[in-house]
Amino acid sequence: MRFKTDENLHPEVAAILNQHGHDAVTIWDEDLRGASDLDVAEACRREHRVLVTLDAGFGDIRRYEPSSLPGIIVMRLAHQSRKAVVAVLYRLLTLLEGEGVSGALWIVDEQRVRIRYGFGAEKP
Repeated sequence: MRFKTDENLHPEVAAILNQHGHDAVTIWDEDLRGASDLDVAEACRREHRVLVTLDAGFGDIRRYEPSSLPGIIVMRLAHQSRKAVVAVLYRLLTLLEGEGVSGALWIVDEQRVRIRYGFGAEKP
């Protein structure tokens, strides 16, 4: 799977995704630091990459329609330290093996993952 990690995530997140067989780049790698959310979403669409972010704004399906993007993973964590994010990421890696993110919004917290599909999108 192809991912882009937002600037609010430590580069270790992309490194872990790459170590587990995914193709992950960071906003920092592509010189998109400080870009608007709309520009980040468009870069993900253009590059066919799932966005991984801590930015709850990407959870607004009216603004970021999941079926119009390769997928969005929003981490809604009580603690956003690198250690907390990495712990949730390892749990998420197992789920990624069995579930597709394409056309979906995943809201991930420490306990669960909620999946929302875009308007008119079919559940896999």
